[in-house]
Amino acid sequence: MTTAADADLTAVTGSASATGLATYFGDQILDVWYPSPALGSDPIDVPGIGNGIDSDEVRGVHVRTITTTIADLAEAPADTADAYLRLHLLSARLVKPRTINLTGIFGLLPIVAWTNIGPVPVERLNDVRLHARAKGINLVVHGVDRFPRMVDYVVPSGVRIADADRVRLGAYLASGTTVMHEGFVNFNAGTLGSSMVEGRISAGVVVGDGSDIGGGASIMGTLSGGGTEVVTIGTGTLIGANAGVGLSLGDNCVVEAGLYVTAGSKVTLPDGTVAKAKAVSGDSNLLFRRNSQTGAIEISSRTGTWGGLNAALHSND
Repeated sequence: MTTAADADLTAVTGSASATGLATYFGDQILDVWYPSPALGSDPIDVPGIGNGIDSDEVRGVHVRTITTTIADLAEAPADTADAYLRLHLLSARLVKPRTINLTGIFGLLPIVAWTNIGPVPVERLNDVRLHARAKGINLVVHGVDRFPRMVDYVVPSGVRIADADRVRLGAYLASGTTVMHEGFVNFNAGTLGSSMVEGRISAGVVVGDGSDIGGGASIMGTLSGGGTEVVTIGTGTLIGANAGVGLSLGDNCVVEAGLYVTAGSKVTLPDGTVAKAKAVSGDSNLLFRRNSQTGAIEISSRTGTWGGLNAALHSND
């Protein structure tokens, strides 16, 4: 079933462009920062960007300006600079998750050591550490990955992120979203409205307005069991602490704390029949709970509200 959140994700075609600062190791691009990404073929002028041109002898890299134009976002990314621009478009909220082509992006993003002094080629990490110590610099490695932290490139307005390491560049966070310390948001995924994220949002997953992903909860990226259907969480839905889902949820659903429901889980439906949970994937106004005596997963229809997000607690103004 298509949820309201799915209907909000219309494929984006056409061009995008930006001027940025690219970090090079030899001829290899390690990363690109685009301060003002834009849709359309005319990049936005970035005053003073030339001041960022640099050569760093400690890391053995050089930084120079780069202008990137993507002819059609419906086509697969062509190179590293193209891939970085698409990730910036997502985090800058210029396009929504699942609306642009990211096919092959893993092969275009190099694995980089992300440090407090900037990206470093992994194979040069020991040399850079020695050069840094010789100059009295304490090198800190935040991670070794293809994707950097979002906030080092884009900080969207109206959001709170308790632990920057847990939100990747390419995440889409709508205004009003709070990501707590144990929350995680992958690239090409995120929230479409005010949401509390204390659990894991996998790549491709979108969460509707007013939904709460409880502490330690987890959302699979696609319908579990080898499916290709991308998981969507509707509006006003609660996934309890340490719970998880491997199917889509519609609007106003509740999954009780500690219950993990996959698409293949045998469940008792509201009409009393037993089926796999994927039979209700995307349906709204459902309560998922485990019978405390039999251990069976039961799904019942529900009305009313679980209380929703506390407006004062989750205010990001």
